[in-house]
Amino acid sequence: MARVAAKVHAGERLDREDGLTLFRSSDLLAVGQLADEVRRRKCGDRVYFLVNRHINPTNVCENLCPLCAFGLARGKPGTYTMSLDEVEAKARASRELGISEIHMVAGLSPELDLAWYEEALRRIKVQLPQVVIQAFTAVEVDYLAALAGLSLEDTLRRLRSAGLDSLPGGGAEVFASQVRRKICPKKISGERWLQVHETAHRLGLPTNATMLYGHIETHEERVEHLLALRELQDRTGGFLTFIPLAFHPAHTRLGDDTLGRGPTGMDDLKTIAVARLLLDNFPHVKAMWIQIGLKLAQVALSFGADDLDGTVMEEQIYHAAGAATDQHTPRETLVRLIRESGRLPVERDTLYRVLAEVS
Repeated sequence: MARVAAKVHAGERLDREDGLTLFRSSDLLAVGQLADEVRRRKCGDRVYFLVNRHINPTNVCENLCPLCAFGLARGKPGTYTMSLDEVEAKARASRELGISEIHMVAGLSPELDLAWYEEALRRIKVQLPQVVIQAFTAVEVDYLAALAGLSLEDTLRRLRSAGLDSLPGGGAEVFASQVRRKICPKKISGERWLQVHETAHRLGLPTNATMLYGHIETHEERVEHLLALRELQDRTGGFLTFIPLAFHPAHTRLGDDTLGRGPTGMDDLKTIAVARLLLDNFPHVKAMWIQIGLKLAQVALSFGADDLDGTVMEEQIYHAAGAATDQHTPRETLVRLIRESGRLPVERDTLYRVLAEVS
Protein backbone atom coordinates (compact mmCIF):
# COMPACT_ATOMS: atom_id res chain seq x y z
CA MET A 1 0.00 0.00 0.00
CA ALA A 2 2.88 2.38 0.67
CA ARG A 3 4.10 1.93 -2.90
CA VAL A 4 0.61 2.47 -4.30
CA ALA A 5 0.08 5.54 -2.12
CA ALA A 6 3.35 7.06 -3.31
CA LYS A 7 2.26 6.65 -6.93
CA VAL A 8 -1.14 8.20 -6.21
CA HIS A 9 0.43 11.19 -4.43
CA ALA A 10 2.76 11.68 -7.39
CA GLY A 11 -0.06 11.44 -9.92
CA GLU A 12 1.39 8.33 -11.55
CA ARG A 13 -0.72 5.74 -13.35
CA LEU A 14 -1.43 2.57 -11.40
CA ASP A 15 -0.91 -0.85 -12.95
CA ARG A 16 -2.46 -4.30 -12.62
CA GLU A 17 -0.52 -5.22 -9.48
CA ASP A 18 -1.48 -1.94 -7.85
CA GLY A 19 -5.13 -2.70 -8.52
CA LEU A 20 -4.81 -6.13 -6.92
CA THR A 21 -3.04 -4.62 -3.93
CA LEU A 22 -5.93 -2.21 -3.42
CA PHE A 23 -8.62 -4.89 -3.71
CA ARG A 24 -6.76 -7.21 -1.34
CA SER A 25 -6.03 -4.56 1.28
CA SER A 26 -7.93 -4.86 4.54
CA ASP A 27 -7.44 -1.14 5.23
CA LEU A 28 -10.63 0.19 3.66
CA LEU A 29 -10.11 3.69 5.01
CA ALA A 30 -6.64 3.94 3.50
CA VAL A 31 -7.97 2.88 0.09
CA GLY A 32 -10.83 5.34 0.43
CA GLN A 33 -8.53 8.17 1.43
CA LEU A 34 -6.43 7.69 -1.70
CA ALA A 35 -9.54 7.61 -3.89
CA ASP A 36 -10.86 10.74 -2.22
CA GLU A 37 -7.57 12.49 -2.92
CA VAL A 38 -7.91 11.73 -6.62
CA ARG A 39 -11.59 12.70 -6.59
CA ARG A 40 -10.77 16.10 -5.08
CA ARG A 41 -8.03 16.60 -7.66
CA LYS A 42 -10.45 15.94 -10.52
CA CYS A 43 -13.78 17.30 -9.28
CA GLY A 44 -13.17 19.56 -6.33
CA ASP A 45 -16.21 19.67 -4.05
CA ARG A 46 -18.78 19.17 -6.79
CA VAL A 47 -21.16 16.20 -6.63
CA TYR A 48 -23.42 15.65 -9.60
CA PHE A 49 -26.99 14.41 -9.96
CA LEU A 50 -29.72 14.62 -12.56
CA VAL A 51 -33.50 14.56 -12.77
CA ASN A 52 -34.43 11.61 -14.96
CA ARG A 53 -36.91 8.84 -15.55
CA HIS A 54 -36.51 5.24 -16.73
CA ILE A 55 -38.56 3.53 -19.41
CA ASN A 56 -38.22 -0.24 -19.86
CA PRO A 57 -40.37 -1.08 -22.93
CA THR A 58 -40.36 -4.86 -22.48
CA ASN A 59 -39.09 -7.59 -20.19
CA VAL A 60 -39.34 -10.22 -22.91
CA CYS A 61 -35.81 -11.44 -23.57
CA GLU A 62 -34.21 -14.16 -25.66
CA ASN A 63 -31.01 -14.31 -23.61
CA LEU A 64 -32.42 -15.20 -20.16
CA CYS A 65 -29.08 -14.72 -18.40
CA PRO A 66 -28.63 -16.51 -15.05
CA LEU A 67 -27.62 -13.20 -13.47
CA CYS A 68 -30.89 -11.48 -14.41
CA ALA A 69 -34.31 -11.49 -12.75
CA PHE A 70 -35.87 -9.00 -15.17
CA GLY A 71 -35.96 -10.82 -18.50
CA LEU A 72 -38.60 -13.48 -19.14
CA ALA A 73 -39.28 -15.81 -22.04
CA ARG A 74 -42.12 -14.95 -24.42
CA GLY A 75 -45.45 -16.22 -23.20
CA LYS A 76 -44.41 -16.62 -19.59
CA PRO A 77 -46.59 -15.12 -16.84
CA GLY A 78 -45.43 -11.63 -15.92
CA THR A 79 -44.14 -10.63 -19.33
CA TYR A 80 -45.12 -7.27 -20.80
CA THR A 81 -44.44 -5.24 -23.92
CA MET A 82 -45.37 -1.58 -24.21
CA SER A 83 -46.95 -0.12 -27.30
CA LEU A 84 -45.46 2.93 -28.96
CA ASP A 85 -48.42 4.89 -27.64
CA GLU A 86 -47.58 3.80 -24.08
CA VAL A 87 -43.95 4.88 -24.46
CA GLU A 88 -45.09 8.22 -25.83
CA ALA A 89 -47.57 8.61 -22.97
CA LYS A 90 -44.80 8.11 -20.39
CA ALA A 91 -42.74 10.79 -22.11
CA ARG A 92 -45.74 13.12 -22.22
CA ALA A 93 -46.45 12.55 -18.53
CA SER A 94 -42.88 13.63 -17.75
CA ARG A 95 -43.20 17.11 -19.27
CA GLU A 96 -43.92 18.83 -15.97
CA LEU A 97 -41.29 16.94 -13.93
CA GLY A 98 -38.30 18.98 -15.03
CA ILE A 99 -36.40 15.92 -16.23
CA SER A 100 -33.29 16.25 -18.37
CA GLU A 101 -32.89 12.56 -19.30
CA ILE A 102 -34.92 9.60 -20.49
CA HIS A 103 -33.07 6.37 -19.75
CA MET A 104 -34.41 3.49 -21.85
CA VAL A 105 -33.23 -0.13 -21.81
CA ALA A 106 -35.15 -3.38 -22.26
CA GLY A 107 -34.99 -7.08 -22.95
CA LEU A 108 -34.15 -8.58 -26.34
CA SER A 109 -37.55 -9.11 -27.96
CA PRO A 110 -37.86 -9.87 -31.70
CA GLU A 111 -41.19 -8.02 -31.61
CA LEU A 112 -39.38 -4.71 -31.05
CA ASP A 113 -37.04 -4.23 -33.97
CA LEU A 114 -34.88 -1.33 -35.06
CA ALA A 115 -37.75 0.45 -36.80
CA TRP A 116 -39.90 0.20 -33.64
CA TYR A 117 -37.18 1.79 -31.52
CA GLU A 118 -36.54 4.49 -34.10
CA GLU A 119 -40.20 5.46 -33.89
CA ALA A 120 -40.07 5.34 -30.07
CA LEU A 121 -37.12 7.73 -30.07
CA ARG A 122 -38.86 10.11 -32.46
CA ARG A 123 -42.02 10.14 -30.34
CA ILE A 124 -40.07 10.82 -27.15
CA LYS A 125 -38.26 13.70 -28.83
CA VAL A 126 -41.56 15.22 -29.99
CA GLN A 127 -42.86 15.18 -26.43
CA LEU A 128 -39.55 16.17 -24.79
CA PRO A 129 -37.42 17.99 -27.38
CA GLN A 130 -34.86 19.30 -24.86
CA VAL A 131 -34.34 16.00 -23.03
CA VAL A 132 -31.27 13.83 -23.59
CA ILE A 133 -32.13 10.23 -24.49
CA GLN A 134 -29.70 7.67 -23.16
CA ALA A 135 -30.80 4.28 -24.42
CA PHE A 136 -29.78 0.79 -25.55
CA THR A 137 -27.02 -1.23 -23.95
CA ALA A 138 -24.33 -2.59 -26.23
CA VAL A 139 -26.17 -5.92 -26.06
CA GLU A 140 -29.33 -4.28 -27.42
CA VAL A 141 -27.43 -2.44 -30.16
CA ASP A 142 -25.82 -5.68 -31.30
CA TYR A 143 -29.21 -7.44 -31.23
CA LEU A 144 -30.96 -4.71 -33.21
CA ALA A 145 -28.14 -4.72 -35.76
CA ALA A 146 -28.52 -8.47 -36.21
CA LEU A 147 -32.32 -8.22 -36.59
CA ALA A 148 -31.90 -5.51 -39.24
CA GLY A 149 -28.96 -7.16 -40.99
CA LEU A 150 -26.89 -4.00 -40.55
CA SER A 151 -23.43 -3.14 -39.27
CA LEU A 152 -22.99 -1.64 -35.83
CA GLU A 153 -22.10 1.68 -37.42
CA ASP A 154 -25.19 1.82 -39.63
CA THR A 155 -27.43 0.78 -36.73
CA LEU A 156 -26.05 3.47 -34.45
CA ARG A 157 -26.32 6.07 -37.22
CA ARG A 158 -30.00 5.27 -37.66
CA LEU A 159 -30.67 5.40 -33.91
CA ARG A 160 -28.81 8.69 -33.61
CA SER A 161 -30.80 10.17 -36.49
CA ALA A 162 -34.00 9.15 -34.70
CA GLY A 163 -32.99 10.92 -31.48
CA LEU A 164 -30.47 8.80 -29.56
CA ASP A 165 -27.93 10.95 -27.69
CA SER A 166 -25.90 8.52 -25.58
CA LEU A 167 -25.50 4.83 -24.69
CA PRO A 168 -25.71 3.56 -21.10
CA GLY A 169 -23.04 1.17 -19.87
CA GLY A 170 -25.12 -1.94 -19.17
CA GLY A 171 -24.29 -5.40 -20.43
CA ALA A 172 -20.58 -5.17 -19.70
CA GLU A 173 -20.90 -7.40 -16.59
CA VAL A 174 -17.32 -8.72 -16.26
CA PHE A 175 -15.39 -9.11 -19.49
CA ALA A 176 -13.62 -12.39 -18.55
CA SER A 177 -14.96 -15.09 -20.90
CA GLN A 178 -14.91 -17.81 -18.22
CA VAL A 179 -17.18 -15.69 -16.05
CA ARG A 180 -19.54 -14.79 -18.89
CA ARG A 181 -20.01 -18.48 -19.74
CA LYS A 182 -21.56 -18.92 -16.29
CA ILE A 183 -23.44 -15.69 -15.65
CA CYS A 184 -24.58 -14.63 -19.16
CA PRO A 185 -23.69 -17.38 -21.68
CA LYS A 186 -25.85 -16.00 -24.54
CA LYS A 187 -24.74 -12.40 -24.11
CA ILE A 188 -22.22 -10.77 -26.45
CA SER A 189 -18.56 -11.13 -25.52
CA GLY A 190 -16.60 -8.52 -23.63
CA GLU A 191 -14.69 -7.79 -26.82
CA ARG A 192 -17.93 -7.16 -28.68
CA TRP A 193 -19.18 -4.85 -25.91
CA LEU A 194 -16.00 -2.80 -26.26
CA GLN A 195 -16.42 -2.76 -30.05
CA VAL A 196 -19.95 -1.37 -29.78
CA HIS A 197 -18.79 1.42 -27.49
CA GLU A 198 -15.76 2.20 -29.60
CA THR A 199 -18.03 2.48 -32.65
CA ALA A 200 -20.36 4.80 -30.75
CA HIS A 201 -17.44 6.98 -29.69
CA ARG A 202 -16.19 7.17 -33.24
CA LEU A 203 -19.61 8.42 -34.33
CA GLY A 204 -19.65 11.08 -31.63
CA LEU A 205 -22.04 9.28 -29.27
CA PRO A 206 -20.73 9.46 -25.68
CA THR A 207 -21.36 6.43 -23.47
CA ASN A 208 -21.12 5.15 -19.92
CA ALA A 209 -19.17 2.14 -18.68
CA THR A 210 -20.07 -0.41 -16.01
CA MET A 211 -18.84 -3.50 -14.20
CA LEU A 212 -21.14 -5.95 -12.41
CA TYR A 213 -19.36 -7.16 -9.27
CA GLY A 214 -20.07 -9.34 -6.28
CA HIS A 215 -21.01 -12.63 -7.97
CA ILE A 216 -18.43 -15.23 -9.04
CA GLU A 217 -15.70 -12.98 -10.41
CA THR A 218 -12.22 -12.70 -8.88
CA HIS A 219 -10.25 -9.59 -8.00
CA GLU A 220 -7.99 -10.35 -10.96
CA GLU A 221 -10.96 -10.36 -13.31
CA ARG A 222 -12.22 -7.08 -11.91
CA VAL A 223 -8.85 -5.43 -12.46
CA GLU A 224 -8.57 -6.75 -16.02
CA HIS A 225 -12.05 -5.40 -16.74
CA LEU A 226 -11.16 -1.94 -15.44
CA LEU A 227 -7.91 -1.86 -17.38
CA ALA A 228 -9.71 -2.80 -20.61
CA LEU A 229 -12.06 0.16 -20.08
CA ARG A 230 -9.11 2.43 -19.36
CA GLU A 231 -7.35 1.32 -22.53
CA LEU A 232 -10.39 2.10 -24.69
CA GLN A 233 -10.80 5.48 -22.97
CA ASP A 234 -7.17 6.23 -23.78
CA ARG A 235 -7.99 5.73 -27.47
CA THR A 236 -11.39 7.41 -27.72
CA GLY A 237 -12.10 9.58 -24.68
CA GLY A 238 -15.77 8.74 -25.22
CA PHE A 239 -16.76 7.48 -21.77
CA LEU A 240 -18.63 9.94 -19.57
CA THR A 241 -18.62 8.04 -16.30
CA PHE A 242 -17.93 4.66 -14.72
CA ILE A 243 -20.70 2.95 -12.77
CA PRO A 244 -19.92 -0.02 -10.52
CA LEU A 245 -23.04 -2.23 -10.48
CA ALA A 246 -23.59 -4.27 -7.33
CA PHE A 247 -24.95 -7.74 -8.09
CA HIS A 248 -28.37 -8.45 -6.59
CA PRO A 249 -28.89 -12.22 -6.35
CA ALA A 250 -32.56 -12.46 -5.32
CA HIS A 251 -34.82 -14.17 -7.88
CA THR A 252 -31.91 -14.93 -10.22
CA ARG A 253 -30.67 -18.39 -11.14
CA LEU A 254 -27.18 -17.24 -10.24
CA GLY A 255 -28.48 -16.37 -6.80
CA ASP A 256 -28.85 -20.10 -6.09
CA ASP A 257 -25.08 -20.44 -6.26
CA THR A 258 -23.42 -20.15 -2.84
CA LEU A 259 -20.91 -17.78 -4.42
CA GLY A 260 -23.63 -15.52 -5.77
CA ARG A 261 -24.80 -13.78 -2.63
CA GLY A 262 -23.97 -10.23 -3.63
CA PRO A 263 -21.32 -7.81 -2.34
CA THR A 264 -21.06 -6.43 1.18
CA GLY A 265 -20.98 -2.73 2.04
CA MET A 266 -17.21 -2.98 2.43
CA ASP A 267 -16.92 -4.38 -1.08
CA ASP A 268 -19.22 -1.69 -2.48
CA LEU A 269 -17.05 1.09 -1.10
CA LYS A 270 -13.77 -0.56 -2.04
CA THR A 271 -14.89 -1.21 -5.60
CA ILE A 272 -15.89 2.42 -6.06
CA ALA A 273 -12.55 3.55 -4.61
CA VAL A 274 -10.43 1.19 -6.71
CA ALA A 275 -12.31 2.24 -9.84
CA ARG A 276 -11.53 5.88 -9.12
CA LEU A 277 -7.86 5.04 -8.67
CA LEU A 278 -7.40 2.77 -11.69
CA LEU A 279 -9.61 4.69 -14.11
CA ASP A 280 -7.47 7.81 -14.10
CA ASN A 281 -8.84 8.91 -17.49
CA PHE A 282 -12.51 8.76 -16.47
CA PRO A 283 -13.83 12.14 -15.33
CA HIS A 284 -16.60 10.72 -13.14
CA VAL A 285 -17.39 7.70 -10.94
CA LYS A 286 -20.99 7.13 -9.94
CA ALA A 287 -22.41 5.70 -6.71
CA MET A 288 -25.69 4.17 -7.89
CA TRP A 289 -28.08 4.71 -4.99
CA ILE A 290 -30.75 2.54 -6.57
CA GLN A 291 -28.46 -0.46 -5.97
CA ILE A 292 -26.46 0.24 -2.81
CA GLY A 293 -28.95 2.48 -1.00
CA LEU A 294 -28.96 6.18 -0.31
CA LYS A 295 -26.97 6.00 2.92
CA LEU A 296 -24.10 3.97 1.50
CA ALA A 297 -24.09 6.05 -1.67
CA GLN A 298 -23.67 9.13 0.52
CA VAL A 299 -20.69 7.49 2.25
CA ALA A 300 -19.26 6.61 -1.17
CA LEU A 301 -18.81 10.33 -1.81
CA SER A 302 -15.80 10.04 0.52
CA PHE A 303 -14.53 6.96 -1.34
CA GLY A 304 -14.01 8.43 -4.81
CA ALA A 305 -17.54 8.88 -6.12
CA ASP A 306 -18.63 12.29 -7.40
CA ASP A 307 -22.07 11.40 -8.76
CA LEU A 308 -25.27 9.99 -7.20
CA ASP A 309 -27.06 9.30 -10.51
CA GLY A 310 -30.59 10.69 -10.65
CA THR A 311 -34.06 10.88 -9.26
CA VAL A 312 -35.07 7.88 -11.39
CA MET A 313 -38.68 6.80 -11.89
CA GLU A 314 -40.07 3.31 -12.34
CA GLU A 315 -36.76 1.42 -12.16
CA GLN A 316 -37.61 -2.21 -12.96
CA ILE A 317 -34.46 -4.22 -13.57
CA TYR A 318 -32.79 -4.07 -10.15
CA HIS A 319 -36.08 -4.21 -8.29
CA ALA A 320 -36.89 -7.45 -10.09
CA ALA A 321 -33.71 -8.81 -8.48
CA GLY A 322 -34.77 -7.75 -4.99
CA ALA A 323 -33.47 -4.19 -4.67
CA ALA A 324 -34.95 -2.74 -1.47
CA THR A 325 -34.53 0.90 -2.45
CA ASP A 326 -37.36 3.13 -3.61
CA GLN A 327 -38.03 3.41 -7.32
CA HIS A 328 -37.80 7.19 -7.09
CA THR A 329 -35.91 9.69 -4.94
CA PRO A 330 -36.91 13.37 -4.96
CA ARG A 331 -34.43 15.98 -6.15
CA GLU A 332 -34.55 17.59 -2.69
CA THR A 333 -33.35 14.36 -1.06
CA LEU A 334 -30.30 14.10 -3.30
CA VAL A 335 -29.46 17.75 -2.66
CA ARG A 336 -29.71 17.22 1.10
CA LEU A 337 -27.48 14.13 1.04
CA ILE A 338 -24.83 15.98 -0.95
CA ARG A 339 -24.94 19.04 1.30
CA GLU A 340 -24.63 16.90 4.42
CA SER A 341 -21.47 15.45 2.90
CA GLY A 342 -19.97 18.94 2.80
CA ARG A 343 -20.12 19.08 -0.99
CA LEU A 344 -21.70 21.32 -3.60
CA PRO A 345 -24.76 19.79 -5.30
CA VAL A 346 -24.63 20.25 -9.06
CA GLU A 347 -27.59 19.34 -11.24
CA ARG A 348 -26.39 18.09 -14.61
CA ASP A 349 -27.75 16.48 -17.74
CA THR A 350 -26.62 13.14 -19.17
CA LEU A 351 -23.65 14.74 -20.90
CA TYR A 352 -22.52 16.46 -17.67
CA ARG A 353 -23.56 19.87 -18.84
CA VAL A 354 -24.26 21.90 -15.70
CA LEU A 355 -27.91 22.91 -15.33
CA ALA A 356 -27.77 24.41 -11.84
CA GLU A 357 -25.40 24.74 -8.90
CA VAL A 358 -27.52 24.41 -5.78
CA SER A 359 -26.01 26.72 -3.21
